[in-house]
Order: sequence, then C-alpha cells, then structure tokens
Amino acid sequence: MNVFEILTGALAVVVLIPAAVVFTQVMLARQIPQAAFAPSRLPRPSVAVLIPAHNEAEGITATLRSILPQLGLCDRLLVVADNCSDATAGIASDAGAEVVKRTDPARRGKGYALDFGIRHLAAAPPELVIIVDADCMVEAGTIDWLARTCGESELPVQAVYLMHALATASLKMRIAEFAWVLKNWVRPLGSRRLGLPCQLMGTGMAFPWRLISDARLAHAELVEDMKLGIDLALAGYPPLFCLQARVSSRFPDAAHAAATQRTRWEHGHLGMIAREFPRLFGQAIARTDMRLLGLALDLAVPPLALLVVMMVSVLALALVVFWIGLSVLPLFLAVAAFTLLTSAVLTAWWRRGRGILPLAALLSVPFYVLAKIPMYLKFWTRRQKEWVRTERK
Repeated sequence: MNVFEILTGALAVVVLIPAAVVFTQVMLARQIPQAAFAPSRLPRPSVAVLIPAHNEAEGITATLRSILPQLGLCDRLLVVADNCSDATAGIASDAGAEVVKRTDPARRGKGYALDFGIRHLAAAPPELVIIVDADCMVEAGTIDWLARTCGESELPVQAVYLMHALATASLKMRIAEFAWVLKNWVRPLGSRRLGLPCQLMGTGMAFPWRLISDARLAHAELVEDMKLGIDLALAGYPPLFCLQARVSSRFPDAAHAAATQRTRWEHGHLGMIAREFPRLFGQAIARTDMRLLGLALDLAVPPLALLVVMMVSVLALALVVFWIGLSVLPLFLAVAAFTLLTSAVLTAWWRRGRGILPLAALLSVPFYVLAKIPMYLKFWTRRQKEWVRTERK
C-alpha cells in the first residue's frame, strides 16, 4: 500500500465509526415501556428549578406557567435575571417565581448565571436542582419524572429536549427539526437501551445537590451542558436519559437568529470533540469503563450535515483510489459507512420524522447539507468562541 491508499483508508475508518454509532443507536431506539424504568412512588426529593434568563421578558411567563403546577410545597422556582435590560425580573416575580438579579457585563453567558443561582440556593440547599431554559415548555409530569429518577439513581438525569419549527417554517427548518429529533431523542434512547449514558443538552437536566454544588459552572463555554456532562461522567456520575420527561422550545423566527444559534451549537460541539474526546476515550480504555466508552463514541459523532460532507468526500477519494488500480478496501469501508448512515436516517425518519418531513422533502437534504458547508469552514477560519444570546424575533 502507498501513502495515498493508507490515508484514504484511515479517513474511511474515521467516517465509518460515527456512522456505525448512529446506526446502532437508531436500530436500538424502540419505545421503552413506561413501566420499564418507572421510579418508585415514595415521596420524591425536594427540588429547586433553576432558570437562567437574559432578556426573556417576552416568553418567560409561558415557561413558568408550565412549571409551577408541577411543584410541591417544599419546592422552589428560582429565576436568575442575568444582565437583563428588560422586564424579565418583574415579570418572573409577578408570575410567582423567586428572582435574583445578576449584573456583570464582563462575564456573560449561561454558565455564569447558573453558578450565581447555585450559590444563591446554597443558603438553603434543595435535594435536587433541575435546570430549565427560559424559553422552554415543560411537559406535565416532567418535574416529577426527573426528580424521582435523579433521586433514586443519584445520577444526573436528562429529559428529552426537542426543538420545533413553526407551521409556516421553511423546508430547511423542518429538516433541522428532524435532525434535532434524531440527535436528542432517537440516539439517546438507543444508548439507554444499551445501558449507556447520554450527553447533557442544556435544559431539562436534574442533578443531586452534592454534584451540582461542586461543579465548575462559571465559564463562557459555548456548550457548557456537554462539558458538564463529560466532567461528571469522568467523576463517576454519567448522565442518565429519561424518556418520560420532556421539554421543548422552538427555533427562532428570523433566519439570521437561527443561523447564529446553529453556529453556536455546532462550533461548540466540534470544539468539544477536539478537546474532550481524546481525554474521554483515553480514560474509558484505562478504566475499561463501557459507560465512558459509549459516551466518548457518542461525542465523536459530528453534526449530521458535516458527517455527510465528510462521508461523500471520503467516498470520492476511495473511488479515485479504486479507479487508478489501487486497493478496494477504502472504497468498501466508505460504502459501508454511507450505507449505515443512510439506513439510520431513513429508519429514524420512518419512526419519528414522517410527521415533520414528507418523503419528497428528503430529496432536499443534500441542498441543506451544502448550505451548511460555509458554517463548518468558519470553524477553522472564524470560529465562534463567545456566548451570544439567540434573538427570538
């Protein structure tokens, strides 16, 4: 084998592994009966629902109304009005929440707001803390499921977190909604069936007080949730996926705001792969810990559109290798990766996506992928490194 063959074969393996991970997760992601992981009906632990909010006056009332009926007499609902220049604090207080204000323009970001809220709760700590974003709706029963599952497992617990497009949304936004379902519902469910942990998703997260009170939160990491989940897993507390608990939000109306949001998420994810995958994978091997290995492999799956771009590029290289009379192995590996990923996406669409995307709309997916290439190129040239709030209007 010459260098070109070896390089192409190595690249084929690089795309084959995440494709195989997604395929395995999707094929295992059948609905788990509710009774299978039902927590006991013993009195549940006390909870504090913590909501970091930066200029969320327009939508926070709906969020609070979805949470308040689920709280018990010993529970708390705390809103951190973080560097707000609108009426967020007053609206949240009028709705029945406890409110604290934080003003520190030099240190902006959700992580700082969470740290401020945790330090406020420390004066009278709850048994559990549940973190919810200020633009999310919390489905009935979610607080109870999160609290009981977290209390009994003594692990961080992640709810299903979905993003919805408006009824009048473009086809691009509907494809994004389906991709979100695949990433935040189907794949974690498949991992759960294997007894493996999931990534934390930023909202709908429950933590035992002793874990969250010691966590390092005060930073401006773009995907602070993913970082926290990895840190806790390495400390021996891998996050647990709870299918029965659900929170949801919607994509921004404006195209520019939606693009900013996607850039923050995906640049943050790619940065996390580069920084944390070697450490997570190395510790999984050193400890022979299958839970860490499962989390590492899940982390290594790049955003779906980028994975498709990588796969098509490698497939083209492998075809060149084969065409000039060299090894057929890279082509075999690249075709296998393409087949696994295509099968996974079609299966996920059949099970969870038909109500979001009509079959004919799947033909537009290649154009959606092509449109995202400039965003991935910016990761190398103008990477987003600072937290920026997503504008809803």
